[in-house]
Amino acid sequence: MRKLGIKIETKNKWERRVPLNPTAVKKLVNDGFEVIVQPSQIRIYKDDEYLNVGAQISADLSECDLIIGVKEIPIDDLIPNKPHLFFSHTIKGQDYNMPLLQNILDQNITLFDYEKIADIQNRRLVFFGKFAGDAGMVDTLWGLGQRLKRQFKIDTPFLKIKRSFEYESLQKAIEHIGEIGKEIAKTGLPDEIVPLNIFLMGYGHVASGCKEILAKLPIIEIKPNQLGAHSKNHKNNKIYLTVFKEKDMVKRADGQPFELSDYFQNGDKYLSNMEQYLPHCSVYMNAIYWAPGYPVFLRNAELEKWQKLIIIGDITCDIGGSVEATLKATYPDNSTFIFNPKTGKITDGFAGDGIANCAVDNLPCEFPKEASDTFSEALMPFIKEMLLNDYTKSIADSTLPDEIKKACITHRGKLEDDFKYLEKFIKIK
Repeated sequence: MRKLGIKIETKNKWERRVPLNPTAVKKLVNDGFEVIVQPSQIRIYKDDEYLNVGAQISADLSECDLIIGVKEIPIDDLIPNKPHLFFSHTIKGQDYNMPLLQNILDQNITLFDYEKIADIQNRRLVFFGKFAGDAGMVDTLWGLGQRLKRQFKIDTPFLKIKRSFEYESLQKAIEHIGEIGKEIAKTGLPDEIVPLNIFLMGYGHVASGCKEILAKLPIIEIKPNQLGAHSKNHKNNKIYLTVFKEKDMVKRADGQPFELSDYFQNGDKYLSNMEQYLPHCSVYMNAIYWAPGYPVFLRNAELEKWQKLIIIGDITCDIGGSVEATLKATYPDNSTFIFNPKTGKITDGFAGDGIANCAVDNLPCEFPKEASDTFSEALMPFIKEMLLNDYTKSIADSTLPDEIKKACITHRGKLEDDFKYLEKFIKIK
């Protein structure tokens, strides 16, 4: 009988998500698989809920045929010679996780990463992205109200918004922000901050979560090329949203026309095109994929020029990435810091000269139940085949579905061909 092991999440006290909920585990048990769940005091689903559907609760996963978790599994908890599935945060050569990748190789572990489970069009299939957008948008709107009050002594309806984790559910958050939206539509916003322009960088799953929240506010969407004229013709009881796609955000350094496929393949040939738009920006929501070699969209050297910018919601949260001011990741209960572009220094909280930045790196954990249920439903179609696979064979020759094959980063102590580029990151550490 094949055994599935579900890891306890230990990244921080906020990480309450699960890769498979009790409903999914019950289906596996009914199909003849054993499921062993490590005990947890903080997980959104309690130990008893897994016991009640036929799972076992045990810290020992050494006999399992597949180990799954959500966030990075600590090096000391890796089980040699076993396949593991989790968000490893290694595919960009992230410096802080290269020791993890090296240990995975050293221990002959087969590593699958959710981030690379994709269809033939390379669209991700198993993700938390929408919930990152939901939580990131709520937290940034909360931070907007706090920053305006504490630094500029400006009262707004945004002060009534709570942090994502303080809501009973995502639906409760949406309903409450709907009430805030009605208030803004009725009474307007202070003259000092209008027009309130929200820039949303991206249009994928994360951005869809942002838009789900923003839809409850009196939003008018305008295009990037309309920002100049709009600055002279606006209403104080409306909030203005501009969604930026790659064609708006970058330009070729040699002056040639923009081509999306070329940009993805040759990001280093492009420059940021954002400077012309940023003087209009009040709230900057970073919800777009970024990797080293692509342009930096929000540079520290430019921040002093943009007096209108109040807060950055860096959902992507790449340290030293597309938002240079994101110098560290934050936590849900201490989500925001102030970046001073004159000194290059940051201070926690909302007071001080500079720009506020909300940069929580695991935002979906703030809506753990909804995020876990959606993720579990997306993951389940692949679990049985992963459990039944013969891992003594090469991944190419295995019975794994193609979507899972392309998500395999390491197998039996070696990087898979698509990920051999990571060798250069390991070697320089």
